[in-house]
Amino acid sequence: MSADRRPRGDGTHRNGTRGNGAYAVGAAVRDPAAQPERTRMAWRRTTLAFAAVVALLARGVVHDGGPPQVYALTALGALVWLAFLGLAHRRIRALDVPRPGPLGMRTAYAAAVCTLAVPIFGVVVWLL
Repeated sequence: MSADRRPRGDGTHRNGTRGNGAYAVGAAVRDPAAQPERTRMAWRRTTLAFAAVVALLARGVVHDGGPPQVYALTALGALVWLAFLGLAHRRIRALDVPRPGPLGMRTAYAAAVCTLAVPIFGVVVWLL
């Protein structure tokens, strides 16, 4: 074993790594702004994808026509998207503090229900 890779008494090597290649305690510096920024971008991407799905659903209904129930489901899908947009905006605003808190359970459930509702509306519209 080379002198550079020989463990010291605290279990770290002279190059600052432990035996498994991980950094020694205190050696890694955490970037506190990276995680909230990634979360903010994820909410924005999801909202944009959600808008695209609702727009395609509305385009198909307007182009193909159908019974009034189809138009009502499409309008309901747009309202669900607006609710999701409000949830996303609220969460993005909550990430603007130095140490943002975790996502609340009610917000997580509401976002999941909104996300699952639009594909269900799409399937029902397709079946009608």
